[in-house]
Amino acid sequence: MKRWIASICLLAFLGGCSSVPLTGRKQLLLVSDQDVLSASLSQYSDYMKTAKKTSSGKDAAMVTRVGKKIAAATEQYLRQNGMQDEIKNFSWEFNLVKDDQVNAFCMPGGKIVVYEGLMNLVDSDDELAVVLGHEVAHAVAKHSNERMSQQLVAQYGAQILSAAVANKSAAVQNVASSVYGIGAQYGVMLPFSRKHESEADYMGLILMTMAGYNPDVAVHFWEKMSAGSGGKVPEFMSTHPSDSRRISDIQKELPAIKKSLGK
Repeated sequence: MKRWIASICLLAFLGGCSSVPLTGRKQLLLVSDQDVLSASLSQYSDYMKTAKKTSSGKDAAMVTRVGKKIAAATEQYLRQNGMQDEIKNFSWEFNLVKDDQVNAFCMPGGKIVVYEGLMNLVDSDDELAVVLGHEVAHAVAKHSNERMSQQLVAQYGAQILSAAVANKSAAVQNVASSVYGIGAQYGVMLPFSRKHESEADYMGLILMTMAGYNPDVAVHFWEKMSAGSGGKVPEFMSTHPSDSRRISDIQKELPAIKKSLGK
């Protein structure tokens, strides 16, 4: 066991110890940005070929408008904090798709899709900013890279992981299908972990506030999401925080976030 832990720590030291912007959390990233983007863009392109994209109308315009504003604020933050090299990894897209699911998802590189079903609960740009800030946060925090790295560790084991990542293209392709999802069981993408979802909630509040939106609407919006979700999955069985946990965390974080940003 000690040798296994030591191997992971060595890999973290050699290959991919990084910190998440805005939170400072340490994460293990064993996959290059280029490999992540290549694997995810292939999955995203396949999805968009079959998705029924909504290109006109007020909802589609809102998704594009709010998304671009949050993306601009995000890039400004990265420049101001010495992370301008990260901007090259983003080629932002914000698409509305004809689907009755109350959901949205993010792929690396800033490819974000909102389902029409979710827009039925959105009453303003501020409320949509809650969702898009959360999804942009997933991209900025490189949660997909972290999940792929975790899959590599789980699939190959610490003892042979160094050999696997030496030929990353094959190893990455082997784990990409499980991270980016195949078939109806998981939809387009496997859910992130509870830790990632909570982190994206927090970061999303900051990003939407930086973009000029009102973060106070987040509590009411998630209350609406909770009321409309029907049967709820217990938190310990879900990769998302429970509705009550998510709302409670947001209520605790909002005062400090607004104070730090002068709101």
